[in-house]
Amino acid sequence: MQQPSNRMTHQSIVLSFLAGYVDTVGFIALFGLFTAHVTGNFVLIGSELANHSHGVLIKLLAFPAFIFAVALTRMAHIWLERSARIPMPYLLLLQLFFLLCFMVAGCLAEPVGNTEAPLALLAGICGAASMGVQNASSRLILQHLTPTTVMTGNVTQLVIDLVDILRGAADDVVRQRCIKFFWPVVAFGTGAIGGAFAYKYLLFFALLLPAAMLAWLAATEYLSEKTGAGSPSTL
Repeated sequence: MQQPSNRMTHQSIVLSFLAGYVDTVGFIALFGLFTAHVTGNFVLIGSELANHSHGVLIKLLAFPAFIFAVALTRMAHIWLERSARIPMPYLLLLQLFFLLCFMVAGCLAEPVGNTEAPLALLAGICGAASMGVQNASSRLILQHLTPTTVMTGNVTQLVIDLVDILRGAADDVVRQRCIKFFWPVVAFGTGAIGGAFAYKYLLFFALLLPAAMLAWLAATEYLSEKTGAGSPSTL
């Protein structure tokens, strides 16, 4: 059974905004670290190794942190299923835990002048782990949503559908898919802009906003499932 469309839209918008926001905060605060996806870090690692720049260690450590978080999320998902518990609220809380660790480590590391300082490294590791949980959750329990952490595929599909709509070759399925992909792209971009300005004025305390959003999502999912207001998350 599918979740109500408005609930799916809310999840997609919130998680996409959160990913853009956190990724931008990490990029600005930790000298170009991408927390939401590893592709950008691969590029930056190659660039910095070739140019003997600083900041390569934090990007190298982000990769195993991301992998660890994905593996941990998978194991937690299996355990929750076997315990007959609804996975989504608990995985959101797991992501929240790593995000708060990211914020605390970053606050303690300020001012971040050296990415190889222990607290700065810990902040990067926790940030990558937090977004690793979201990436894994998207594959495990949020297949009903468009991808919320990497927008390349979303933008590609959105442009294809818009071209078909403009040339009059789109049916209702294409139009609905266009809407489905449109909002995550807008939310991610808005989150990226918001994260940049928030970090400028609040530094790592800017992460309080996505933390509050995760807490709200987790509480909403838990209560809606307990009261039967929504159907179970896709497993």
